[in-house]
Amino acid sequence: MSRIVRFHQTGGPEVLKIEEAEVPAPGKGEVRIQVKALGLNRAEAMFRSGKYLQSPKFPARIGYEASGIVESIGPDVKNLSPGDVVSVAPPPDMNKYGVYGEMAIVPARYVIKHPQALNFVEAAAIWMQYLTAYGALFDIAKLTKGDYIVIPAASSSVGIAAIQLANLVGAIPIATTRTSQKKKMIEEAGAKHVIATQEENLADKLHEATKGQGARIVFDPVGGKTVLDLAKGMAAGGLLIEYGALSPEPTPFPLLDALMKGLTMRGYTLFELLSNQERMERAIKFISEGLESKKLKPIIAKTFKLEEIVDAHRYLESNQQFGKIVVTV
Repeated sequence: MSRIVRFHQTGGPEVLKIEEAEVPAPGKGEVRIQVKALGLNRAEAMFRSGKYLQSPKFPARIGYEASGIVESIGPDVKNLSPGDVVSVAPPPDMNKYGVYGEMAIVPARYVIKHPQALNFVEAAAIWMQYLTAYGALFDIAKLTKGDYIVIPAASSSVGIAAIQLANLVGAIPIATTRTSQKKKMIEEAGAKHVIATQEENLADKLHEATKGQGARIVFDPVGGKTVLDLAKGMAAGGLLIEYGALSPEPTPFPLLDALMKGLTMRGYTLFELLSNQERMERAIKFISEGLESKKLKPIIAKTFKLEEIVDAHRYLESNQQFGKIVVTV
């Protein structure tokens, strides 16, 4: 028996319960992990509240990202052994493979031997953010030196990862955030320009930051009517990637700017990258090298204990954090 986190109805953070349950032996191609730390993600809050791409099946497990020690392996698992120190890239099905708790079952293809220099807290804070950003910026947008890239919600872990990855290849990251409260921290994280969207005119500031060229790439997790202003600040032939739906408002298509500039607007999730083994392995190699060289480094906003999982989710939804929230087990 292990302590795991489940919920029996959708709702606020208070629906999360720590319960005793048996975690089965790993099946074919699966690994059972003794969890040491959990990385929290917006997707999990949306899943818990019934607003995610996937609907929970009650009693529902939850959680995409963990680090820990391989406790046992199932049939046909190669390159992993009990005792290995590992971290988990997000599996596609939270209902089946939720990782919140002391023990978790995960498909072996999502279990990674992370760089040894990372501790468990750091290792629980890498794959969702860096793989999400890598897939959009490099796999899709072909980000390169000199490109202007706009990164809304830049104080999030994925936003920070996008800033670091842009700097790694000599691109120019332009961050946006709602107010100037986090501006200094975002600049220190590597953004070349920071725009406070509730205090400044977004389209004007984008033209100023790009010296009138406009941005070739926008990497946006928010959506809503702000996409109209983002499109105004884009370059001809630009690519607007929507990877989230944080805004409660409908997201319009910026038709006039799209027509005049030949813009492309497309949706993206991490699982587009992870569904292809070759692309996933290429991304993991690139990110691991960046972590080993210290050119990529996760920023930890705050840590909580497993017993504080409700408080951790409340903090996640408070928008106070800068970087990744991690729960230790």
